[in-house]
Amino acid sequence: TDAVALAEEIQKGEPLMTASCKEHVIHLVRRLQEKLGEKEDHKFYLYKILRAHILPLTNVAFNKSGSRFITGSYDRTCKVWDTASGEELHMLEGHRNVVYAIAFNNPYGDKIATGSFDKTCKLWSTETGKCYHTFRGHSAEIVCLSFNLQSTLVATGSMDTTAKLWDIEKGEEVVTLNGHSAEIIALSFNTTGDRIITGSFDHTVAVWDVSTGRMLHNLTGHRGEISSAQFNWDCSLIVTGSMDKTCMLWNAMTGTHIATLAGHSDEILDVCFDYAGQRIATASADGSARVYNAETRKCIAKLEGHGGEISKICFNPKGNSILTASSDKTARLWDAATGQCLQILEGHSDEIFSCAFNYKGDKIITGSKDNTCRIWH
Repeated sequence: TDAVALAEEIQKGEPLMTASCKEHVIHLVRRLQEKLGEKEDHKFYLYKILRAHILPLTNVAFNKSGSRFITGSYDRTCKVWDTASGEELHMLEGHRNVVYAIAFNNPYGDKIATGSFDKTCKLWSTETGKCYHTFRGHSAEIVCLSFNLQSTLVATGSMDTTAKLWDIEKGEEVVTLNGHSAEIIALSFNTTGDRIITGSFDHTVAVWDVSTGRMLHNLTGHRGEISSAQFNWDCSLIVTGSMDKTCMLWNAMTGTHIATLAGHSDEILDVCFDYAGQRIATASADGSARVYNAETRKCIAKLEGHGGEISKICFNPKGNSILTASSDKTARLWDAATGQCLQILEGHSDEIFSCAFNYKGDKIITGSKDNTCRIWH
């Protein structure tokens, strides 16, 4: 794209962009183009193996830079780790049952939320490991949670069929999202933080107004339990994955169904957008993953090679590669444009259920049923 023409186009549609900003915008566009044009064939090598917990792991997550990560476990704790040294910084203790869902409040990373089978969610300081708040109110296990990007709220989804929003500062419940008839197993805020979606075993996804807790849309059409649901970056689209083997695309504003992305021969276990919201990746129990163009809805790549179901999929932030985690004990890196397998991350002795990139895309973490985490650089 011609950077000057693009800057002029942006200026036309954006009153805040006065003439004096134009040079700076051209500079930023060119920097972005350079970044996207950088050819990188980064090979990842095993950096560390951490035997993190005595009992099985449930989840792993990075902070934005990848300098720290957290692990949740059946041993009722969450541990905070220094990525570079592999040193355990804090053990977050206090839950009375499995710590299942965990998250950093990225991009800040100064707080951690843990959701447990003990029906509570706890908020912790990353720096000190001290517990700020315990959120009580769910009547069954908490199985998913998420911070809004503004880091003012944390949302929890539960087997009790409700989701709740909690105020991080005050430490109290803001609103309960009532309306599903079965467990909520996925939830996701949009970028602006005014909407949240919940995916349920009742085969539907609900779109809620965050400030009132009112259900705005009920996305119906799937014929199986929802496994995953996400907004794209500009909040215009929602993608949903289901046990009915399909992935559906929805208009986030109107709640209307745009397309059904078919092709997998077994349950879809995970779906995600790239950071620009232009491509969708799906991971299936059929052992393959697919990449679709969000605009044309065409399948642009098939990622084939895993010997077992793929339970997790994510784009690196730059959007040129994809990471998958499988029950075949490997994680794989793929070229997002061609679907070619770039690298196989081997060494785990059991199913890998979790994988993540840091924001720069130069670190990977994998969590396995073999009770270890592996850090790859």
